[in-house]
Amino acid sequence: MGFLSGLVNYVALPWFLIVVSLYGLAFALPPKYAKLPATFARVLAYLAGLAICATFGVTASLVLKPFGYGGLGQYLTAVSFKWLMLPFIQVWMDVDDPHGSLKTRPAVILGNHQTELDILLLGHIFPPFTSVTAKADLKWYPFLGQFMWASNTVFIDRANHTSALATFASAASHMTRDRQNVFLFPEGTRSYYDHPDLLPFKKGGFHLAIQAQVPIVPVVCANYTHVLNLKQLKFVGGRIPVRVLKAVETKGLTAKDVPELVERVRNDMLEALKELDAEVKSKYGRVGNGTAPGLRELSEKAGLVAS
Repeated sequence: MGFLSGLVNYVALPWFLIVVSLYGLAFALPPKYAKLPATFARVLAYLAGLAICATFGVTASLVLKPFGYGGLGQYLTAVSFKWLMLPFIQVWMDVDDPHGSLKTRPAVILGNHQTELDILLLGHIFPPFTSVTAKADLKWYPFLGQFMWASNTVFIDRANHTSALATFASAASHMTRDRQNVFLFPEGTRSYYDHPDLLPFKKGGFHLAIQAQVPIVPVVCANYTHVLNLKQLKFVGGRIPVRVLKAVETKGLTAKDVPELVERVRNDMLEALKELDAEVKSKYGRVGNGTAPGLRELSEKAGLVAS
């Protein structure tokens, strides 16, 4: 109890007061000057939310692990982060899954990687019993490593091709045995693009899907520089469309099919990304005009919506 009360009194409460003060300043200033303090408020709220939900995630994963439900840890963390962030950053992702692909289990789920805001994407699309992949050395990081271990993260030694393939074989067995999904960003790093495009894809996730003989579920998040643009110190409220593509079967495929599969999935995701960009501009009029449900009027009044 002493640790928790100290965390609240000396970390969470001061952080909350700073965020509220910055938002108060934003609402008091004319719209022309409101966006900068609101941006800093959102950044601080985002970082605080990550810390809070990570603490919750570690606790939940460690409690659930002995009962065989550690695989729910990352799902619970992602969903809690989504709802915690809604009133503070006013960013909402409209997920369109016309084929019900996210109900596929087990599966390898692939998403495009833009910025640090992609963590919020996980809260909107993560199905239960889904874990991410991570660099092998992260397992030794204090706090983060314990959370990843308890929540069934797949660790990959990307610097060692042989070790990575062996890890994939082990992960594939785990996926099929426990019906565990795996999520990863095939680009391998954030693109920070201000236009709809993708970096070259790495092949790891495709090898994993083929070894496990499970479907690939591509998830495409629209370019959201209308909401977050780090170069312009811009972080405003807004809606971001997300499209889940039809699951791609891998049954019967082998390692020889990986290059063709990578090209096919990347082309499909890039096409969808460009379509979403056009949809954003037409659906919301001004790019990104529109905030999370119930917060539009207040944000418009303070000039905090994307424009």
